[in-house]
Amino acid sequence: MFDTCICNVRIIDGTSAPWFRGCVAIKDGRIARIGSLPALERAAGQSPCAREMVDGEDLYLAPGFIDIHAHSDTSLWRYPQAESRILQGVTTEIGGDCGLSVAPVSRDPEKKEQLREYVGDLPYTWNTVGEFLDWMEEQRPSDNFGTAVGHGSIRLAVMGFDDRQPTPEELDKMRALLRQSLEEGAFCLSSGLIYPPGCYAGTEELTELCKELAPYGAFYETHMRNEGLGVVEALREAMTIARESGAPLQVAHHKVTRQEVWQLHCHTTIAMIDKARREGMDVQLDQYPYQATASTLDCNLPNWAFEGGVEKMLQRLRDPETRSRIKAEVDRSHAGRWGTIHVSYAASEANQKYVGKSIEEIGALRGVEPTDAFLDLLLEEHNKVNEVHYAMCEEDIEYIMKRPYVMIGSDGNAVSLDYPGQPHPRFYGAFPRVIAHYCRERGLFPLEQAVFRMTGLPAERLGLANRGLIKAGMQADLVLFDFAAIKDTPTYDNPKQPCEGIRRVYVNGFLTARDGRHTGARAGQILRRGR
Repeated sequence: MFDTCICNVRIIDGTSAPWFRGCVAIKDGRIARIGSLPALERAAGQSPCAREMVDGEDLYLAPGFIDIHAHSDTSLWRYPQAESRILQGVTTEIGGDCGLSVAPVSRDPEKKEQLREYVGDLPYTWNTVGEFLDWMEEQRPSDNFGTAVGHGSIRLAVMGFDDRQPTPEELDKMRALLRQSLEEGAFCLSSGLIYPPGCYAGTEELTELCKELAPYGAFYETHMRNEGLGVVEALREAMTIARESGAPLQVAHHKVTRQEVWQLHCHTTIAMIDKARREGMDVQLDQYPYQATASTLDCNLPNWAFEGGVEKMLQRLRDPETRSRIKAEVDRSHAGRWGTIHVSYAASEANQKYVGKSIEEIGALRGVEPTDAFLDLLLEEHNKVNEVHYAMCEEDIEYIMKRPYVMIGSDGNAVSLDYPGQPHPRFYGAFPRVIAHYCRERGLFPLEQAVFRMTGLPAERLGLANRGLIKAGMQADLVLFDFAAIKDTPTYDNPKQPCEGIRRVYVNGFLTARDGRHTGARAGQILRRGR
């Protein structure tokens, strides 16, 4: 007898093949059989064929969605039920992206504290990626979790926040940390070249590190050095690193963030990628389906201001002469842009009144220039303040999304429905938004292709041999949804809510969500590359 049989469904198997009607039987956390109900009854030798029979009501059954680009290594331990993931149909996610993972951790107390101040206030009872993943298993999350290893975190562990090139000995230490992280299960090397300390690295350093990836079958994922006016040159650098190192290239959350080059630069970058693929380079992209970015507010500072870490940066803001220099640089780079940058989180109770407001509005309320409001918030919040930045246009989003090598990554976190602040709606609604808006309403691609971008394609990129498809023997990560009713209800003003139309979510065979409610099941597994 099977444990569960989901009957009367339209099966989208994750390969982009046309859907077909049938039933899916689950046993011991895996997909045991796929077929008609009579065939499953014959296989079980009895009727009913399972302890639990579920009528799928002719809805669509897909593999659980795989979020290839997330940051839940900093949050999943606090929110192991992961409502923001599960309630939108995400059953597997990869953290450690944008160059900033929570492992490896230096044994040097000063560097360890720099990581804590910058990446997140976690226990850090580990030093290596393997020890971190072991610790995560003890947290028993609701979804499956794996991690990238961040170039910035590797660099910090060896060099701190030094703005210089590594010595040969330091580069060897970084290589060794990367190899150890890959051997212990990291899926890829990620970089975040707008964030310190990764932004201090040159192309040669990144190329040398990426040469370590090919023997492990791992890839290089990059938040490129520029996503605005310089996005074309940034992509050229990423391709140079991949070409010279031999590593497959994953361009993270590809977008164009400056209005002056909307509907222009993305045509150039896509042409570059198409040409590289024709020539045999393995280049793929991921994307989140929104017009706004989200990050820490400090990303608006000049890179040099961060040398030495968070405390050094705050000291510079307290020094009148250095602050004046920082302000002048920020004024030049952000002229006319403060109205598009909104505070999404502030740690202190005193500044909660500014959450949801733009820096321009906050400056007006305080009676100061916007740049001064920005710098004051960083000081008052000890750098614990986040932003949502309205920076992209729909035409560019759709132009990129149409490409067959684009998968979906939320760039969000596993959190609860009462998470503090006003986070980006991508935390809660990215995957249903692709289905509801870009597939059903905009008609960019068929439903089977939309599901493939969220399941089979990222599973193939990550080398997940037992997830991403509805196939006998695979782990039973499944999403039952109503295509006519699915809707990304989370909005910028009200992000913390479940999506509509997600009827059931199974993780490793356990019913984890039903009709927008979490069941309390925590059946997720910790994933390691190659295992």
